Parts: sequence; structure tokens; C-alpha cells
Amino acid sequence: MRSMTLEELTAEQAMGRMEVVGNALEEVLSKAVVQRNITVGVLEAAKVLNVDPDNVVLCLLAADEEHDQDVALQIHFTLIQAFCCENDINILRVGNVGRLEAILGGPGTEEPGADLHCVLVNNPHASQWKDPALNQVICFCQESRYLDQWVPVINLPDR
Repeated sequence: MRSMTLEELTAEQAMGRMEVVGNALEEVLSKAVVQRNITVGVLEAAKVLNVDPDNVVLCLLAADEEHDQDVALQIHFTLIQAFCCENDINILRVGNVGRLEAILGGPGTEEPGADLHCVLVNNPHASQWKDPALNQVICFCQESRYLDQWVPVINLPDR
């Protein structure tokens, strides 16, 4: 059976694919919180990226409508995106910050109301690469780059 490219997918199949990737991303984030393999916050993320970019497997940038007009945040996003592209770090833009906050609200986050505009998923163990959910998210990022969508937008599923 031949696998289809994103270009060949119908709108319904693309929506199904986005839902599958959204569910996989939620699983990746939930595991990362439990395993404490996550960095939350723009400044904290910048520090980690500066010190150990090879340890980062995924960068999430999140902003809701009220923050879309924040020029300083958009400058931070541009710099983080450029750094991630330069260092082959997968990037996703998350459209629903509230859902991201609900997922990250478990153990491992600093405090409620923390800066969730940038979230890094770290990879301290080689075995994590065998995680099917992480593999799905990374494949989605790679397929998006082939289509010149360097920072694809994904919505986490509502629960």
C-alpha cells in the first residue's frame, strides 16, 4: 500500500490527520511532563536552546488572539524559529493556549499562570525516539517542511 503525500489528501483526510497529530502531541506533552523532560517559558527555552540545543526534539510556540499583537513576543518567536531551523529542531505552532495549559498543569510545571508561549520537549534518553506519538509528531513536522510550511499550526484536541 502506497502512502499518500499531504498534497494528495482530501480536506476530510487532512482534518483527520490533524486530529491524529493533535492527539499524538497531547500524548508527547503528557509524557514529557511526567518525565520532567519539558521546558516552559520563552526565557527558560532560550537558555536551554543556548546551552544544549541537541537535547531538544520539539519546540512549541503558542499564542492566543490577545497575544498575536504583542510585538515583543513575535520578535521572540522569530528568533526562536530561526534558531530551531538552524539547528534542525522541529517546530509547531499551537493555536489553543488554554488546552496547552490544561495538559501542562500536571506535575513538572513551575506554577499556574506560567509563560506557556514557548515549550520545549527535551530528549534525554535515546529510547524516547522509539515513542510512536513523538515519531508521528516529528513526521508531521518533516512533511510540513517538505511543503515549505516551516512552522505548521496544530490544535490540541478539546477534552
